[in-house]
Parts: sequence; C-alpha cells; structure tokens
Amino acid sequence: MFFGRKGYFRDISPRGAVSDLFGYWRQPTPYRWPILALSVTATFAIMMVFLPESERAPPEKPKIEWISTFEDGRTDAEIVESNLENQQFQDELRAEREARAERRRENYRALARASGFDPDELERQYSDDPPAADATPTATTPPSTGPAGE
Repeated sequence: MFFGRKGYFRDISPRGAVSDLFGYWRQPTPYRWPILALSVTATFAIMMVFLPESERAPPEKPKIEWISTFEDGRTDAEIVESNLENQQFQDELRAEREARAERRRENYRALARASGFDPDELERQYSDDPPAADATPTATTPPSTGPAGE
C-alpha cells in the first residue's frame, strides 16, 4: 500500500526537507536568484489580491459625537441634587430587591417545612458562608477525631 503508516510517512521529516532545500540552493545554477525574486513577487501579489482594501491602509479616525442627557451649564447645587435623587432611587431599588429575596427565602422555608425538612439545618448545610469556627458539630458532620496516633 502506497500510503501505509510505516512505509510512506516514515521517510518524511522536516529536518530532511530543510536539508534538501539547502542542498538544492547551494547548487551553482544561474537561475536561483531570479527564481527567488519571482517566488517572492508571486507570493506578495497573491497576498495583495486576497487582502481586502480596507486592511491595506490604516483605518480612518472615528468622528465622535458626544451625547449628553444633562443641560450645559448646570450649577454644583443642581448636580448634587440630581445625585441625591439618583442615590435615593438606587436605595429604593436595593430595598425592593432585598425584600423580594427575603420573600423567596420564606417561600423556600415553608416548602421545606411542608416537605418534612428542617429549614434552618438546610440553610446551614447549603449556605455559601463557611461555618463559624466555634460552631458545634451537627449530625451531618462527624466530629474530628484529633491527630492520628492518639
């Protein structure tokens, strides 16, 4: 078989290809420099044909249009007032988000009680916070036995 694993590809190596190229290049032929120039020119021409014109020159600088929702010439007092209004709005949003989260937690606690689970134990078991260092071990976590050999 011509393309067998052991026959054809075993004789091909990058080192052999590079040594063949240098061996051929060292042969004294009068056409090697013109052939090199033609090869470089053809490669450059093909690259320029396939390279889009938009990539041949640096891009144009973008024209920036500033959009402002505030009036020009606002006083410092007006800026402070708008900042305070925005902060009050953000506080209201945060309080509403926390109230929704608490309602959701209460609903899950009610579901746990209805399913026969202890909601406080589930919350301790599945919370993202690490347990306190002085917390007493629960039934789900075995107590430590101390260092080995005691």
